[in-house]
Parts: sequence; C-alpha cells; structure tokens
Amino acid sequence: MDLGLTGDSLQGQPASLKTRRGIATAARIVVKVGSSSLTSVAGGLSEEALVQLVDVLARRHQAGTEIILVSSGAIAAGLLPLGLSRRPKDLATQQAAASVGQGLLMAHYNQVFASHGVTASQVLLTSEDLTRRHQYVNAHRALDRLLNLGVIPIVNENDTVATHEIRFGDNDRLAALVAHLIKADALVLLSDVDSLYDGPPSEGATRISQVDSPEDLEGIVIGTAGAAGVGTGGMATKVQAAMIAAETGIPALVTSTVQAGAALAGEDVGTWFGINGSKRPVRMLWLAHLADIRGRLVLDDGAVRAVSERHKSVLPAGITSVTGDFDAGDAVEISDSQGNVFAHGLVNYRHSDLPQMLGRKTKALAKELGREFEREVVHVDDLVLLPG
Repeated sequence: MDLGLTGDSLQGQPASLKTRRGIATAARIVVKVGSSSLTSVAGGLSEEALVQLVDVLARRHQAGTEIILVSSGAIAAGLLPLGLSRRPKDLATQQAAASVGQGLLMAHYNQVFASHGVTASQVLLTSEDLTRRHQYVNAHRALDRLLNLGVIPIVNENDTVATHEIRFGDNDRLAALVAHLIKADALVLLSDVDSLYDGPPSEGATRISQVDSPEDLEGIVIGTAGAAGVGTGGMATKVQAAMIAAETGIPALVTSTVQAGAALAGEDVGTWFGINGSKRPVRMLWLAHLADIRGRLVLDDGAVRAVSERHKSVLPAGITSVTGDFDAGDAVEISDSQGNVFAHGLVNYRHSDLPQMLGRKTKALAKELGREFEREVVHVDDLVLLPG
C-alpha cells in the first residue's frame, strides 16, 4: 500500500478557528448527516428532514461558503423498496440496499438543491481512495474542482463495493478524513442528538459545551448506535471523528440536524472540539484510525519508554510477546505489559518469524539468521502514537 503522500502540498492550510463563532465566517466546511436524521418513523427517507437540511446548506452556500456534505442514508433509503424492516447485518444485503438506496437519496438531494439553484454532485469513496497516493490525489483534485465550479459535493462511502476489510466503518470517520483531504476550516457532525452530555440526557445530565483534550472526556460513558438500527455509529463514532479532526488541526462541532442553522451561524449549540494537535500526513491518520489491525506486539517497560517518549523504532530486544496472524507490511497494535495499546505500526516481519527473535539484539540476529534480520520490527517512520 502506497501511503507516502502527506497531502500538505496540495493546498494552503486555512487559518485555524479558535472558537465555534468562527464557523459563521468559515470559507470551507464539511457537514456530515447521519441516517437517523434523514429517515421517517414509517421507514424510508424523510422528505421533510432532507428539505430542512438542504435549505440551511443552500443558504450558506449562496452566502459564499464552500460546503461538502457527507451523507449517510443510502442503505436506509433502500430498505423500504426491498421490503426490509431494519438494517441488514450481512454485507451482501447491505450492499444491495445501498445500490437501491443511493440513487433514491441522490435524486432527492438533486431535486431539493436544484430548487435553490444549487448544483449537487455524487462522490462515492472507499478507504483506499484516501490511503493510496494515486487515488488520494485524484479524490482531492475532483473535490477541489467541484468546489471551484460552485457545486456541493455529496460524499458517501461506496457501500455497494466496499468489503469489511476496507470500510471506513462509519461515515463519521469518513467525514473527518474528507475534512483533512480538502483542508476544511471546520467539521460539523449532525445527528438526532443535540450535544454530548456527561450522562443520559433523560436523567438530567449536563451538556458538555467544549472538549479541548481527551482528558476532558475521562469517566464519560458515550453511547453507540440506537435501537432503531438505521445507523452504524451513534455518539461514540461522532466523538471519535471529532477527535480525529481536532488532533489534526481541524475543529469540529457535534450537534443535532435541527440545530444545523444555529451551528453554521456560530451559535452556542452542541459540543465544540477545539484543536489539540497539528496537521498530520494522511498515512498516519490511516494507520491510527483505519488500518486493519492484524496482531499485537507487547513491549517491556524500557521499550515502551523508548517508543513513546523518545520516538524510537520497535526492536526485537524490547518485545516480550507476539499475538496474531500477520505478514510483513501489515498493521499491528503495540502495547505495554499491562495490555494498554499506545501505538500502531507496520511490521517488517511475518508473525512466524518473530518468536525466535524476541529479546535479542539485531546484530546477533543478523549474524545467526542473515542480514535480513537486522531490520527493525517496526520502523519509527511506520509508527504512530495513539492519543490518550
């Protein structure tokens, strides 16, 4: 997998937004809407909900802001025509529903945007489009040109062809990576929940207005997808996506679809995730958040300090155990002796090569087994430390 592109040369980085009020004047915004916000109680797409969202986005677009809409809803839109009562669990039926529903979803969007004199386009992506150099450049070029032409791109995962191994997992994470791809000023994640709370809202919980670091969320239980079954993520994936964006220099706002207008106006709604990191190469974003993890390397205390504090490579001498079934080039997680995973990396050996190497110096391995065993197990350039 060719992941050498940093993306930093494609376009100048916009000025960072310090507070949510900056959204009101942001030049380029990625907005993500979930399936639960676009479906009706009876099933299928809610025309009313879609019209209300498009009205907000079209007005902002006409005021001069470039809008990229990441929209779930293809699978949900395909359920009713296929006679299905809830989101299917098997991949083949999900793909069938997406194939039927994507056209219906875009037909509705095109019609409502056209009523405002706005042209919309469909952009379907898989994770490889954002993790392979050639596809990444093409995706950036296509989206940037659409924006330059005054079009609102409507992005969705290509559910019809995506496999379990190469899926984003949820459009929230896709939205965070699209924001990174096109260097957005801000990411706005919309659902049917108006904010992040420190407990169940029905039990008098308090709204969390702002998150500036992962420590702000310690001890807070964050919900997953609801019982309705039309979505895949719930609040947990929205928080993860917001943190991905914030860690890479793009602030994010999590709120409800009914508050979309207030959110884009910079009003005090939802939960604001302030920037807590700088822009990182897309390769590192993929490795941290999207890579298919195939195994684990457990390090001793000295190796943990060398990797996490001194940014060193993972060497055989510091590894105490290995689990998983992986080949050279696969992604693995790296943990301390207590099982705390603190990094991901691309391993240079097959799982079967490593047991004979554990705890040994690379020079001794090279002398006994050959020069090919003098390499690092995970080179520092192929390793990303995880937040937290």
